[in-house]
Amino acid sequence: MTSGDFCSPGEGMDTLQKVCSKQLPPCNLNEEDLLQNPHFSKLLLSLSQHVDKSGLSLFLAKELAQAWKEVRLYKTTWLRSEILQRVIQELLGDYYVKIQDTDLTSEDKKFHETLERRLLVTELTQLLGHNQEREMPPLLGLEKVDLLELMPPSEDFVWMRGRLQLEVEEQLKKKCFTLLCYHDPSLDSDRETLKAAKLWKLADILVSEKQQCQVARSQQKEQMSLLEKKSASYAQVLLRCLTLLQRFLQEHRLKTQSELDHVNSQYLEIKCSAMILKLRMEELKILSDTYTTEKVEIHRLIR
Repeated sequence: MTSGDFCSPGEGMDTLQKVCSKQLPPCNLNEEDLLQNPHFSKLLLSLSQHVDKSGLSLFLAKELAQAWKEVRLYKTTWLRSEILQRVIQELLGDYYVKIQDTDLTSEDKKFHETLERRLLVTELTQLLGHNQEREMPPLLGLEKVDLLELMPPSEDFVWMRGRLQLEVEEQLKKKCFTLLCYHDPSLDSDRETLKAAKLWKLADILVSEKQQCQVARSQQKEQMSLLEKKSASYAQVLLRCLTLLQRFLQEHRLKTQSELDHVNSQYLEIKCSAMILKLRMEELKILSDTYTTEKVEIHRLIR
């Protein structure tokens, strides 16, 4: 391999650092590490061609996307049946509350009783089906044929199903309006037609807001990663600065101390000379005060 195969300073280094920070998060490498290991740098660049942005291989990423698509499909199907089940349970719960306070019409009683019987038979049928799949003995010795005796008449069932559709639609409409007003409380006083018109756009609005949140979360993650790298870099720079400062203090302190000692010795020397001169002056002053000119002449005559 020639030297041109590797990343030179400033050439491809930005791309390689992005690969290490995004596609290969565990590779917390700086520019110095990449320059010191050119073979490893080329390996990382080659590896980045076979992985996606999250670091997952392209083949596994494709399978994962397909699996998530199937999961969303099953989840949507389950949610539809679960929502319908809960709405029916709420209708029956409201019915049990109403019969305690008010007198319902015969049609209302017939509707709720037929619905309750049909729901009970359906749940028991599903329960028996699960037991048969697990090769377990039937619950209480019941068979599906025994449950058919609890089924309401077909005419009542057809009538109940037609009314149930309207009741479910009305219940779901209330829930959707509640969700719409929760998302935008200013719509609480609007008419139902205006709410219904804005309700059609609520799903797109929620998807857009979710995407914005995901983009913001991704940007925040990148900023946090960048902040951590800068913090680590700043800490290293600070340690180097402290080391240099300590060395400079030690070197300049010794040099300054020697100069200071020399100045102090000169000062003490000059001060000592000044003291000697001052003592000599005091001695001469005492002599001059003690021996005047007349006294000196007398002593000279005596000699």
